[in-house]
This record gives sequence, structure tokens and C-alpha cells, in this order.
Amino acid sequence: MNGSFIDFRHKELTPQVTVLKMSHQFMINYNYLVVDPITREAVVVDPAWQIEKVDQALADAQATLSGILLTHSHLDHVHLSKPLAAKYNCPIWMSHEEIDASGYRADQLVGIDESPWIVGKMKIQPILTPGHTPGCICYQISDNLFTGDVLFAEGCGICPDTEAAYDMYTSLDHLKRVLKPHTRIFPGHSYGRQPGRIFSQVLQENIYLQFRDKESFAAFRLRSGQNKSKMFNFR
Repeated sequence: MNGSFIDFRHKELTPQVTVLKMSHQFMINYNYLVVDPITREAVVVDPAWQIEKVDQALADAQATLSGILLTHSHLDHVHLSKPLAAKYNCPIWMSHEEIDASGYRADQLVGIDESPWIVGKMKIQPILTPGHTPGCICYQISDNLFTGDVLFAEGCGICPDTEAAYDMYTSLDHLKRVLKPHTRIFPGHSYGRQPGRIFSQVLQENIYLQFRDKESFAAFRLRSGQNKSKMFNFR
């Protein structure tokens, strides 16, 4: 089986999350297949690089792909969205803000706000979290949060300038206020810790969740000396 199957609670009551580790040259991304155990309808989050892994995960789960959730428009998060949407005849969801800022277009693209909707029996709750990009969005499905490049277990995504860093601080602060401690965090990348850590652990260990004001957060996030070899040490 391609990917590791994670089912943290009773599989007949909660969505099933399959972690798909995708690689392309020097890049490693984490995609997620989320399956409703009752209807076997599924969504995939930020699909990129290895389409055969998505196909195999769907076959292993005996699931139907009913939609594609995009956290933002960077290539390593949207790479497979168009071919998968065409192959499985399903929508691609992205925030209106990200569509407007990025110019991303696809035949089956659907712009969304923070209004929830249902796939199978799963409630999809978008949470707008700008900072890394103007329209970054996280998706909460049951006790699982899919964060793209907003929040990693070890840090947070790159911010291009001070205003973006201020936005990132506000977004992370919002997540701190709305997430339950047992929420599982599934980021787009891992820098040492495996996806699926509970938020109470991330909150305790992640230095970017410790700042009390946007100015000090921005100064640290944009500090000098963050070359490529140190960019994701986060300290």
C-alpha cells in the first residue's frame, strides 16, 4: 500500500486519513486522502507529484474522489489538481482570495469562503489563514486540520514581507483560539516531526506559537541570516 493509514478513533464514526508522502527532485510534500467511512466519498488535500499514489490510495480505500482541497496556489500544492479533477470529474476548491491574488484557473475550480459544506457525511470547514499567501486557507474535517504551509509541527510558512508576517501572526493566533487541544495537525511539509501530532503538542513545542504581539513575531519570522540551509530550522 502506498502511504500510511492513520485512523485515530473509531473508523466507523470518523473520517479516515491516509498520509501520502510525495517527492519530486529535492521537494517532499505531504498530501492527504480523507475518506468518509460511510459513503466512501473522499477528498484529497494539495495533491502534487505522484498521481499513482493517489490512485492507489483511492483503490485501497475503495473510495471515490469527490473533490480536491487546495490550501494555496503554489505549484507544489496544486500540481496534480487539474489532472485529478479531469480524471475523476470532481471540483477543485480554493479560497476566493487566493484565486484573485494568484490568478490560478482550472475548468473545475470553485471559489470558496469560510462557509462549510458536506462531502459524503463529512463536514468540510474552511478557515481563512492568510500570511504565507494572501488567500491561504486551512480545512478542518472532524478532529483533523489540514494546514498546507500555514502551520507546520516545527514552525510556519515563509512570509514575503512585514504585512504578510502580520497576517500570519493573526492567522496563527486565530487557530490558537479556535482549535481544540486534541485536533490533529496535518501540514504540507515535515521538518522532523511526523504529520498528525495533536495541537496541544504543537502549541507547546512550536516557537512561532509563543509570540504575544505581531511586531515581535514579524521581526523573528523575517530575521536575517535565513539562507536555504537554515530556512527550515525555525530557531
